[in-house]
Amino acid sequence: MDGIHAKHNPDHRVLLVKGPRRVRVVFAGETIADSRDAVTVEETGYPPVHYLPRQDVRMDRLARTSHKTHCPYKGDAAYFSLTVGDRTVENAVWSYETPFVEVMGLKERVAFYPSKVDAIEVE
Repeated sequence: MDGIHAKHNPDHRVLLVKGPRRVRVVFAGETIADSRDAVTVEETGYPPVHYLPRQDVRMDRLARTSHKTHCPYKGDAAYFSLTVGDRTVENAVWSYETPFVEVMGLKERVAFYPSKVDAIEVE
């Protein structure tokens, strides 16, 4: 797909890889996301992160929080809590709703913290 080498840090790479993989996210025994349209971000210094299209995610289980962060390579991230039944995890999901042009493939996608869900299964 696309990616960047930051001008102020040419050794930092952010690569978006679209693949035929199936990615499922499970939380509290429920499948929260199931997609064959994942974009995987391979970024220098970080493990790969799978971004899933919102239409493949149970968005009714997410609630936006006031938490925000900024990545100099991707833009501003908005965060969501995840709730199934009586189990809630704050800021378990994030999204670059207006990503930088170089990583526009992340628009309308969300990612899950592996430590805040039961499983992220990649086939």
